[in-house]
Amino acid sequence: MKKLFALALAAVVAGTALAGCGSDAKKGADTKAAEKTKVAFVYVSSAKDGGYSMAHDLGRQHVAKTMPNVEASFMESVPEGADAERVISQLASQGNKIIFTTSFGYMDPTLNVAKKYPDVTFLHCSGYKTAPNVGNYFGRMYEARYLTGIVAGKQTKTNVLGYVAAFPIPEVVRGINAFTLGAKSVNPDVKVKVLWTNTWYNPATEKQAALTLLDAGADVIAQHQNTPGPQQAAEERGKFGIGYNVDMSGSAPKASLTSAVWNWGEYYASAIKQVTDGKWKAGAYWGSMKDKVVDIAPFGPAVSEETKKLTNAAKAKIIDGSLKVFAGPLKDQAGNVKIPAGKVMTDDEMLKVDWFVEGVEGTIK
Repeated sequence: MKKLFALALAAVVAGTALAGCGSDAKKGADTKAAEKTKVAFVYVSSAKDGGYSMAHDLGRQHVAKTMPNVEASFMESVPEGADAERVISQLASQGNKIIFTTSFGYMDPTLNVAKKYPDVTFLHCSGYKTAPNVGNYFGRMYEARYLTGIVAGKQTKTNVLGYVAAFPIPEVVRGINAFTLGAKSVNPDVKVKVLWTNTWYNPATEKQAALTLLDAGADVIAQHQNTPGPQQAAEERGKFGIGYNVDMSGSAPKASLTSAVWNWGEYYASAIKQVTDGKWKAGAYWGSMKDKVVDIAPFGPAVSEETKKLTNAAKAKIIDGSLKVFAGPLKDQAGNVKIPAGKVMTDDEMLKVDWFVEGVEGTIK
């Protein structure tokens, strides 16, 4: 009996031990499954700025909703320069494995931090420098600009379009040129007046610039600014507007014709998956309308059915590659041929463009 009891007790102990091992193994598996990849975003302005940073944060929200194994946080209103380096370092030290720095001025701070954290992947928006663990990304917003130009060119009665512009850099110049080409494709008599603000985010200054353009005869206001100020100016004057970054119709419901918008969500989700799958490589990404990174917002109530059809037809051609925005012949303001017939601007030429196309009134300072 003693022997049988001993054997039974041993079996119970062994079973308990095995059960304990099984339980521990299950806990380990559950813990591993529950682990999330920490991802962080750095914004130059408020995530609710109604423009640039809001567009990026909508992308972050897309990641949070569609990628349950990702924990996506953000830091907002981070000034460019030394303070940005401090914030990026802080995020890297907190265990974030992927960090998106979303303003041009974060480029060098991002590279500096990346050297200290080789196991973290950094992705910088709109810059041009890379490193083994640093890539950059942007989109072909000029494609959407061309389409919004078609809308503006069909809408104007004065044949004067106003363009509130941030800084005279290739990105902005490229957008102005594309907008002008789109407008002139449906209205050869149109002119685009450009007014520089030398700001990215200053609602009062940008709104005042739009009012100045309206006083100069413009009846449609486009913008390369990060606030809805120019659209609000158009609304107040009973004119029309073309927004930027996000659908700005909420800020100017009567004035809004459409907006050139960013759709960062799909790109962010794809980039994160590449990193977590071990397939990411440092380099530059320039997403297109075909990739759905850039698009236009829904048309406003003032846009005619004819204009919608023209714009949608051009959009389809851009997506299938049969319409190239910067295909020659293209002339500059002085009438000089810059891109001859049969040629298309290369990416390198677009990234360095420092001249306005025919039809633009303004200077590149």
